[in-house]
Amino acid sequence: MDAIDRKILNMIQKEFPLETEPYRIMGDRIGLTEDDVFERVMRLKESGVIRRIGAVFDSKKLGYASTLCAAEVPEEKIEDFVAVVNSYRGVTHNYRRRHRYNIWFTFIAPSMEEIERSLEEIRHTTGVVQIISMPATRTFKIDASFDL
Repeated sequence: MDAIDRKILNMIQKEFPLETEPYRIMGDRIGLTEDDVFERVMRLKESGVIRRIGAVFDSKKLGYASTLCAAEVPEEKIEDFVAVVNSYRGVTHNYRRRHRYNIWFTFIAPSMEEIERSLEEIRHTTGVVQIISMPATRTFKIDASFDL
């Protein structure tokens, strides 16, 4: 990943153009062609740096439930566990922590019942049973972006 990739990632997170040709506009801003920007974005997506590009909504205002989950995952299962977790549409992001509960992820769904069913499936599929669900009761911030 070079400095241009970092510029593209920052732009995607903070100022993605809501236009019919967003990659052309991004290219104009950083001195690349539309095709160059699009190819870089696809490469970053294929390599796993970008998981998804989409809007961030206030899920509670839309009638959805959300929770922050913490899982205690043995080192040798982390890669497989994260792959299973990431396969769920309602998982918005996850990250690793230096703690007994070493994988944290957020989950949104139309109901807490659906989240609990999904967490049970994850437990069953991965064999990781220590997953704590901490439903959101108050929103302090909704935007998470990383300055690259």
